Amino acid sequence: MAEVDVELVEVTKRFGTVTAVDGVSLQVERGEFFALLGPSGCGKTTILRMIAGLEAPTSGAILLRGAHIEEVPAHRRDVNTVFQSYALFPHMSVFDNVAFGLRMKKTAEAEVRRRVEEALDLIQMSGYEGRKPRELSGGQQQRVALARALVNRPAVLLLDEPLGALDMKLRRQMQRELKDIQRRVGITFLFVTHDQEEAMSISDRIAVVQGGRIEQVGSPSEVYERPATRFVADFIGLSNPFEGRVVAREDGRIVVEAGGVRASAASGTMQERACIVVRPERVRIGTETLAGVDHAFEGAVRDVTYVGSGIFYVVDVGGKDLLCFTTGNGGVRHAVGDRVFVGWSAEDGHVVEDT
Repeated sequence: MAEVDVELVEVTKRFGTVTAVDGVSLQVERGEFFALLGPSGCGKTTILRMIAGLEAPTSGAILLRGAHIEEVPAHRRDVNTVFQSYALFPHMSVFDNVAFGLRMKKTAEAEVRRRVEEALDLIQMSGYEGRKPRELSGGQQQRVALARALVNRPAVLLLDEPLGALDMKLRRQMQRELKDIQRRVGITFLFVTHDQEEAMSISDRIAVVQGGRIEQVGSPSEVYERPATRFVADFIGLSNPFEGRVVAREDGRIVVEAGGVRASAASGTMQERACIVVRPERVRIGTETLAGVDHAFEGAVRDVTYVGSGIFYVVDVGGKDLLCFTTGNGGVRHAVGDRVFVGWSAEDGHVVEDT
């Protein structure tokens, strides 16, 4: 059984009459790259700040490696935090910024030099020791902030949207570097982001947060392929939702009728209403009747969007828009107004809780 570095037990945080975090329970395993993912204002940063000791929970328990830390001041918790703003000291050199925490702990100067050099080598910033933050690019400043946090060798590194100030190309580069650094140092990373693609690409597991509650915890593939709720299905990636009346249960499948279109999924309980989601890449499109699908409809292409890796089609089927994604540059391309057939298999539908 994996060891747990961070555990939250029924943690609630209220600011006056506003409940920012509502009864959250969570376990982060040792050595994990774990993401808290959700829209702005969902409570994810408040969760991080309570773990860091920058906010006190209204109720509930927070444990670090099995020990309660609710009453432990921030500077005595074995965690370090990297913020979006980096918070580097502008008057200090790169070396002195990274060394700051060690010197505050009265670490011997020879040990300070050894560990700072080791940290700068880890982030590929050797040779920049004498520069000031203003002489560095945004990506380089981010690396220095990371080195300053890692040099103290915390049990857990907390990262609050640390890549938010970077442009897209540099952001993707730093995502890869963060994951590589985490693997090399073996420290647990708890990462807050609102960027779905970012969370999916670098995390071992993701907790999707909404309205102060956790909607789902799982691997990137689990939360994408088998979303627990309508919110998760809509927030992570794109989906075709079929919310409507349950009309039948056929061969172990639940069948939902929504706007004249029927969808089924290979699992689900028989109830009055349900919501089934189908991902766009699971929807096939063609100019002829599709074979080997459980659902096939004829419609008209209403919109075409080329995104480099493939093409998104919006197909009007009896007044309901269906989103289809095809990869690659080969095959038939459809234009707005074309009559096409779209279809999918029941195994590609997934029943979600309609939240």
